[in-house]
Amino acid sequence: MQNSDNEGVIVLGATPIGNLSDASPRLREIMATADIIAAEDTRNFHHLAHALGIKINAKVMSLHEHNEAHKLTEVLELATEGATVLVVSDAGMPAVSDPGYPLVAAAMSAGIRVTAVPGPSAVLTALALSGLPTGRFTFEGFLPRKTGERRKRLDSLLNEDRTMVFFEAPHRLNDFLDAAIEAFGPEREAAVARELTKKFEEVRRDSLSGLRAWAEDGVRGEIVVVVHGAPEADAASIEDLLPKVASLVDEGVRMKQAVADVAEKFGAKKRELYEAVLASRHEAEK
Repeated sequence: MQNSDNEGVIVLGATPIGNLSDASPRLREIMATADIIAAEDTRNFHHLAHALGIKINAKVMSLHEHNEAHKLTEVLELATEGATVLVVSDAGMPAVSDPGYPLVAAAMSAGIRVTAVPGPSAVLTALALSGLPTGRFTFEGFLPRKTGERRKRLDSLLNEDRTMVFFEAPHRLNDFLDAAIEAFGPEREAAVARELTKKFEEVRRDSLSGLRAWAEDGVRGEIVVVVHGAPEADAASIEDLLPKVASLVDEGVRMKQAVADVAEKFGAKKRELYEAVLASRHEAEK
């Protein structure tokens, strides 16, 4: 029901990522008492409520990536009028690779109170179970689907020394691992976590090449990939950058320009890289 002081609030509610028992008492309470529920998929939300045995009295509306921009004004107006608006995604915390960020930003700009009911997180669960360093990490979400764009994103992370967490679809896992091997090398440690908190939960820790061999025949389920950051000693060397220059040249970029682009991107000395490229070509021609 509406707040007695007529102060509306937007609540981000973390929903289970697999095991329904992970739904917190606070989530159950706000699901039962909110005035408005903005759900990424209304059918999935009703299935969740039914499974949890919660009677929903609120108006349930859709709020997903394709309509969020158009729904912002309506949701903000409802909160301004005093409504408690619960925002939920299909799994985990809204606004993290899910709808919610534009709404939160707009609400804060409008002076509307925003709070959260914390809970399950695929990012933190995979990180904790990966066996890789957890003190510092970066969440990269889903990489671009196009090969060139995906390669550029991974290239930009070559010197990233924090543990990296990625989301990936099961049917694209092998493409991801191939690209990661090209960017980071086959021996970089990583982990693939699938079906977290579910019956067939599995976390596989190995080198990127080992994971690629394991995943050859396909891997099912929701996927999170965790990749070890670059050790300081493994920061991009000139030898690391030669394939990147070659790749640009293959795409039609002039060699001098390719050298300049790669050197600037990875902080290498242009002259040193250029000489290494010439030496590599000379060696290949022998």
